Amino acid sequence: MGRRSVLLLVAALIALAGTAMIVLYVQGIDARATKDQELVEVLVATATIETGETVADAQEAGKIEKSEVRRADLVDGSLSSTSSIADLVAIGTVYPGEQLIAKKFGSLGDTQGLVIPDGKMAVSVELTDFERVAGFVNPGNEVAIFATPQDLVALLPDDKEKKLGDYTRIVLTRVPVLGVGTTSVTSKTTKTEDGDQVAEEVARTILTLAVTQDEAEKLIQADRNSDITFALLTDESKVADNPGARPGDLFPELFAGNLRP
Repeated sequence: MGRRSVLLLVAALIALAGTAMIVLYVQGIDARATKDQELVEVLVATATIETGETVADAQEAGKIEKSEVRRADLVDGSLSSTSSIADLVAIGTVYPGEQLIAKKFGSLGDTQGLVIPDGKMAVSVELTDFERVAGFVNPGNEVAIFATPQDLVALLPDDKEKKLGDYTRIVLTRVPVLGVGTTSVTSKTTKTEDGDQVAEEVARTILTLAVTQDEAEKLIQADRNSDITFALLTDESKVADNPGARPGDLFPELFAGNLRP
């Protein structure tokens, strides 16, 4: 009888353990199901966000709003705030109803094609590293463009002539950079004061700008007939269209009466 009682007790304990495991398993299923049904906050596009459109512009136009979705429907990488993408642009089209995810936003250079703002056109110029701020100009930056026509000759004290820029002045005060092409190396031949010709390798890069027709005409004219130089701008940079500077403004005592066209 003692042995039989022990066997019955063991069987009862096993049954209780099995029942407890089943209860815990069912509770786990219920917990997971409840969690999947939980509502979470996420940013959703309410209208099409075009490639190249800034997050700030999309928000201002009412194209982004907060919504609640089931956790089970939450897309990997979805955002509940624009703080991490505030300074970025859409690198592909975001359609109405899409949850906003970080990988769909980046810099202007990450876009899938050349994005030209409405009412503008793209114009490219080729510059050396020196003329494009030592290579620091990138897509999304804004630049001012200066031109220096090379059509003035100075008579130096030793009776030698030196070609100078007639003046330097601003051509375009603020234009956005759409793209930066590959850099190529070209050979440039210059003359020394002794009349010797010296060849040097010069790195040149094509930069593409977004301009209006009027700006394009000025830019092309400056590029064809002057040396042009870019100046990298920030939002706080102060730029004004003024008469520019001439050689005599820098060294009036040296060039007085010694300049001729």
